[in-house]
Amino acid sequence: MSIGQPVKRLDAEAKVTGRARYTEDLLPTGILSAVYIRSTVAHGRVVAMDVSAALALPGVEAVFTHADVPKLLFAPAGHPYSLDPAHADVADRLLLTEHVRFHGDEIGVVVARDELTAQRAAALVAVSYEELPVLTDPREAMVDGAPAIHPGGNIVKQTGFSVGGDVDALLAQADVVVEGEYQTPVTQHCHMEPVVAHAYMEDMDRITVVTSTQIPHICRRVVGQALGMDWSRVRIVKPYVGGGFGAKQDVLLEPMVAFLAWKLGRPVRMALTREESMITRTRHAMRIRTRAGFARDGRLLVMDMDAVSNTGGYASHGHSVVSAGGGKLCSMYPHAAVRFQAATVYTNLPIAGAMRGYGSPQIIFACECLLEDAARALDMDPLDLRLINAGRPGDVNPRSGKPIETHGLADCLRLGRERFRWDERRAAAQATQADPETRRGLGVACFSFNSGVYPVGVEISGVRLTLAQDGCVTLQSGATEIGQGADTVFAQMAASVLDLPVTSMRVVSTQDTDVTPFDPGAFASRQTYVVGPAVKAAALELLDRILNHAALMTGYPAHALALQSGFVVAARQPSRIFMSLNELALDAYYHKDRGGQLTAERSVKTRSNAPSFGCTFVEVEVDIPLCRVRVTDILNVHDCGVVINPVTARGQAQGGMAMGIGWALYEELLVDPRTGRVRNNNLLDYKMPTFLDLPDLDVAFVQTAEPSGGFGNKSLGEPPLLSPGPAIRNAIWDATGVKADFIPLTPKALFPLFRDAGLLGPR
Repeated sequence: MSIGQPVKRLDAEAKVTGRARYTEDLLPTGILSAVYIRSTVAHGRVVAMDVSAALALPGVEAVFTHADVPKLLFAPAGHPYSLDPAHADVADRLLLTEHVRFHGDEIGVVVARDELTAQRAAALVAVSYEELPVLTDPREAMVDGAPAIHPGGNIVKQTGFSVGGDVDALLAQADVVVEGEYQTPVTQHCHMEPVVAHAYMEDMDRITVVTSTQIPHICRRVVGQALGMDWSRVRIVKPYVGGGFGAKQDVLLEPMVAFLAWKLGRPVRMALTREESMITRTRHAMRIRTRAGFARDGRLLVMDMDAVSNTGGYASHGHSVVSAGGGKLCSMYPHAAVRFQAATVYTNLPIAGAMRGYGSPQIIFACECLLEDAARALDMDPLDLRLINAGRPGDVNPRSGKPIETHGLADCLRLGRERFRWDERRAAAQATQADPETRRGLGVACFSFNSGVYPVGVEISGVRLTLAQDGCVTLQSGATEIGQGADTVFAQMAASVLDLPVTSMRVVSTQDTDVTPFDPGAFASRQTYVVGPAVKAAALELLDRILNHAALMTGYPAHALALQSGFVVAARQPSRIFMSLNELALDAYYHKDRGGQLTAERSVKTRSNAPSFGCTFVEVEVDIPLCRVRVTDILNVHDCGVVINPVTARGQAQGGMAMGIGWALYEELLVDPRTGRVRNNNLLDYKMPTFLDLPDLDVAFVQTAEPSGGFGNKSLGEPPLLSPGPAIRNAIWDATGVKADFIPLTPKALFPLFRDAGLLGPR
């Protein structure tokens, strides 16, 4: 039984030795390089473009502008296709534009024999603009009469919901009402591999795109829509991917390289520089106003939240990000009434899209900061307050009306209290809180997160298993491995059903939309939950075919046989071995009269969405004179159902914790509010924590057996990111007595707060 075992990642050696082949390792010979011509203003219209100097440069093959591309608006967001037009993504992109909507917008493209020549040529293009007012603040963009960034106005969408009772009446009846306004910044994914893709014509009618994408099958559809061609004329190949964190859940370069290969009849590649990658997609900045009402005993009666999400120059994933975040409020503390309202707004910032957590980090930050505010207003231990309100197994989600079968939040809090020594360390930290130099504080925060996108979107997954001649089993899935360890987990699942060692499994990590079973891709922490049932169904079908062939070989009925550790045995007497799986496979392939290739393929639609839960405990040390915060200890506790692989699970959690620390204390894209220009879109000036900045990252699991999961599992990929941010904010407040309602809490940001609080001495 391989479920729950610490299996080494299947791709580990290939990646650490450099044998893994990524998109840029697969370039065909004679390939051309393309480079975008980008706008130098954040808002305006292109009046004229003089490309003559670029075309005259030796080595330049072509220059295309907005006048040369199809006038087909398309939506690049990596969402499953919807049959309901009301749920369709906002189609507001062209391959190239003459209406510039952010600094660096794509207004032209140069194709040359090599990348350096293309870059030089792009710099030679002379562009004249009619400049328009620049809007970087979504509140200003929402005002009546504000300059329109897109036809129809600057509000992409507004939605809301209210469940659990009369919110206004409950607020009026509450013993204690707390409120606050919280802000989160624009941040960037900073995946190791930049955005890359290349394309070539297979024949006169079909285009192949090789790309570092999270969503091969969705990418195929979007390329077809952008070019106005049948989707089947597009083939997407996804090799190894060097990370994405959501940035590659948009269709980015693929339509352009497909267009260029189609027009020129030659292979064309694009590889964004780090500076370009960092303005291609970002995390939505949000401003969130929140009120909550509590009974005197600490019961949360009602929460009222109003969020404004800044989507930048184009919709990308649009309103789904903030609305998805709001939906998590109803499962964490399910006994409270909730009203959630949100608006997504265009501004002249770089495009915001999907990023790990998908709106939940921002919403959880506001919720868990407000819980801390309430604990102080009620004079309660913030951990006790959360324990009072945490859901329990069988509680009903007030929005979906469905019971939450496995709700481990309270158990996570109790385990964390003991493991982190919360009570003891909190008392010790309080003894430092009069020190003028160095203080310590503790913080806690909770989270909930779904396991996929159902019922908002379809959840479909396909898996194909093939018994090879040597008795090994090959697994193919459309679910994409982008660094999170999905391939290893799928191998463990199939091996568990077939009772084979994981070493007998071969997983095809490359997705090819011409041959790979359909799956939307890697997003929404969906893959182990949604692909698991398809793996199980395909493995059971293959097992049935193996035993039926064994019946032909032995003369025993299939039900009297079993597969155990790679051998066909008697079901009631496992010590009696008939043959190895290798012998059976050779017979199936090569016997003249019986058998054939033994395969199984299943496509399963998941119609459930079990939430995961958990919490973060953190201790910080604050250097008061330097206004600098150091995380000295951090613990994430997760209820992600059954842990399939404890090694990869721990790695996922630690990576998310590191990203959460960066979000809370370091990371922010700095944008000039007057010009819309990003000032630090490089890895020197955009500050992220390194190993030297991180403490030991401790992880614990509360394992619950989720009945709707194929193997009792729930989501894990994104949840570790969600609660470190508010926990760190709460710990800084505990250490210093200074409340900050925003992140990142850099020395620059903390200095005026500490000064105004009198912590830095007389002015």
